Amino acid sequence: MKDINIKDFLPLVKKPARYLGGEVNSVKKVLSGAALRFGLGFPDAYEVGMSHLGIQILYQILNSRDDIACERVFAPWIDMEALLREKGVKLSTLESGIPLNELDIMGFSLQYELSYTNVLNMLDLGGIPLYSKDRSPGDPFVIGGGPVAFNPEPIADYFDAFLLGDGEEAVLEIADAVIEGKKNGEDRHGVLRRLSKIEGVYVPSFFEVGYNPDSTVNGIVPLVDGYTNVRKRVVPDLNKMPLPTRPVVPFAETIHDRASIEISRGCTRGCRFCQAGIIYRPVREKDPETIIKTIEGTLKNTGYDEVSLLSLSTGDYTFIEELLGALMERFEGEKVAVSLPSLRVGTLSARLAGDVKRVRKTGFTLAPEAGSERLRTVINKGIREEHLMAAAEDVFRLGWKSMKLYFMIGLPTETDEDIAEIVKLAERVRNTGRRATGGRSPQINVSVSSFIPKPFTPFQWEAQSSIGECVKKQSELKKRLGALKIGFKWHEPKMSVLEGVFARGDRKLSGVIEKAFKKGCRFDGWSDEFNWEKWEEAFREAGIDMTFYTERLRPFEEVFPWDHLNPTAKKEFLYREYKKALELAATPDCRADRCSSCGICDFKAIKNRITAEDRAFKEESLKRPEKTGPAVKFRLRFSKTGDMRFLGHLELVKAMTRAIKRVGLPLAYTQGFHPLPKISFTPPLPVGIESLDEYMDIELSAAERNGPSGIMDALNRALPEGLKFIGASAIPLKLSPPSAIIAEYLIFLKNSPLGLNIERIDGFLRDFHGKDSIIVRIEREDRITDVDIKPLVSELSLTGDMALRLVLRKGAGRSVRPHDVVARLLGLSREDASLIPILKTKAVQ
Repeated sequence: MKDINIKDFLPLVKKPARYLGGEVNSVKKVLSGAALRFGLGFPDAYEVGMSHLGIQILYQILNSRDDIACERVFAPWIDMEALLREKGVKLSTLESGIPLNELDIMGFSLQYELSYTNVLNMLDLGGIPLYSKDRSPGDPFVIGGGPVAFNPEPIADYFDAFLLGDGEEAVLEIADAVIEGKKNGEDRHGVLRRLSKIEGVYVPSFFEVGYNPDSTVNGIVPLVDGYTNVRKRVVPDLNKMPLPTRPVVPFAETIHDRASIEISRGCTRGCRFCQAGIIYRPVREKDPETIIKTIEGTLKNTGYDEVSLLSLSTGDYTFIEELLGALMERFEGEKVAVSLPSLRVGTLSARLAGDVKRVRKTGFTLAPEAGSERLRTVINKGIREEHLMAAAEDVFRLGWKSMKLYFMIGLPTETDEDIAEIVKLAERVRNTGRRATGGRSPQINVSVSSFIPKPFTPFQWEAQSSIGECVKKQSELKKRLGALKIGFKWHEPKMSVLEGVFARGDRKLSGVIEKAFKKGCRFDGWSDEFNWEKWEEAFREAGIDMTFYTERLRPFEEVFPWDHLNPTAKKEFLYREYKKALELAATPDCRADRCSSCGICDFKAIKNRITAEDRAFKEESLKRPEKTGPAVKFRLRFSKTGDMRFLGHLELVKAMTRAIKRVGLPLAYTQGFHPLPKISFTPPLPVGIESLDEYMDIELSAAERNGPSGIMDALNRALPEGLKFIGASAIPLKLSPPSAIIAEYLIFLKNSPLGLNIERIDGFLRDFHGKDSIIVRIEREDRITDVDIKPLVSELSLTGDMALRLVLRKGAGRSVRPHDVVARLLGLSREDASLIPILKTKAVQ
């Protein structure tokens, strides 16, 4: 039986670019030369996973080793899962198509509790037994990491190991342990013993959990001598890590479609609801020089036009104003924007906001978290209202017309008055904006999520609000904010409750997750896919009450399911902070005040590392001379073949634009707050069709000394396989973009996976040509129209090698796609017709 290539069926799924691989900076190695095959998995859609910086960093680190082949895999969307199951094809890696059960390590980045059913689905689709106890010597080791790994007990039965903490160093030690175990012929238990000796690695099967009659944890018993608890892994100095300057550049648009650059890790502000503030401590800032080098290298290797400076609190970076000013000096001329996604109120200055808008205005979100100052004291947020109003005034004076405010509901000690204060605070921000802009009302959008008590936070002993309580508060906010015409968005309370169950859950929940998976639960973090009724059924069948995990106030002495896992923050410190919250007592930031005795630092290697004054830099030394001269314009002809036929038009535009940026051509831009490159293309080619005759016009702000042929050669070196320029010429600046009147196609019937009866083609053609009118119902995204395609078909004939030659002309306001003609000719559905390969050979202007 012929092997099925799942890419032949990509026309049947939405967003086929998710499944292509071959992106710029992706790495495909000769597998025979690799001692280890490492699958780097993200249990969510491609566009979510490829936005995650951690995946990009680990991918580069692992592939820096010649003996390791690291390849990526993401959760297939619902349509692709159905296709894989229908065709009997295993889920495989993007780069080389390795079925998951043929990997040595299957690693998962675990960022969110509602991705658990996706983990099981990926294991099942990849042919890996779900439970670690059922895996044989030839199966991969399934290893998880990320923030969820600090309480992975609900999924502990499915994983061989977890990594707690930073992965840059540990991931190579894990790889080496498996390589050595394979080399020595060790069984799975022997390799797990090796892994358990690596700092930060947790092997769940080496611990046994006991329960009390009331279902609380009685104790966690170590089963291996000397392996009693797991201490998180910390990279003491981020400046000593390799610069991650070659991230994979996705074809598909991602959630965060830009260069993400970490400038600092950890936060000591001490917000009592924040798990990240504990598990990522201490604060470790990167030196400005390191950041600048990383950004320069990343932009050169990717062609991105936006940089996001990442940190838990970007505004707390010691030299943030100097850094942002330097970046603007360096990249403003190249129209590279900078965004600061995690600004804390009180760290946003007028200078920061002014620098952000110098290229284009990215969005502004401020997070008061709570409406009243009393409640902000409870959570140790430390934001005064005057600070928020000052920040809002600066933003609106600089030209922003909207602002998003983020709050939580259900925080400990919250009252109805605290909810009312959210509305009042949003109204005061709008009034501030109106005064700052001379009477124009800015758009204020309030976003609200439900508070979820997380492990290793001072509020881990607290109860979570019920669904009914959250709905009541959301309804009140919706009514009152709506009356003020203030935008309001909220998070589904049922999803928050499920997240809360798993956040503080134990091993008894593994059966619930399996039941939900078998009922069809997938992508539970996506509101359109979330199915509360199926989850309720799963819990009911397992005999487990969700409220046991969410609505119960816990005593200090209770043994938590995660007590054997150690982020190095002392439990006594967390409880002390909990008591201080109830007493309305603040705890200062230890990086600027006294040590808060959390227990994380050893004050030798593990300590806050703040950039010193002598590590700063001179901004003026970074500015690069801009290329100037008379603008010039070029028309380039290109082909789009192979996997690139699955790029949509916007994805093609982005791929081409980024290639131009990587080459360093001085693109000309439009004017205004959101400048765009002056690039234009011929009308979009339908997704799934190859072409040998596409055109792109680009305008440059200065002439290039190598001329059209030099530009073409440089761009071809920067393009992914399947895109290639095959002609170039200089054209007048005011010449309009080309628009084809007639297009010629070849339709390869023999290459179709449908198994068409070629002998019947002559009859189909006679029938087609014998009709005066052929009406086809054409469905586009938002409309259905009936089109007579007969006048649009100039030629339709059979060639000697059993391909159809189709010539289409443009009608007045009408057009038809080649697959629409094929479907009507052969009596196929539009979906089946889309599987027949088509090549555009010529466009007549």
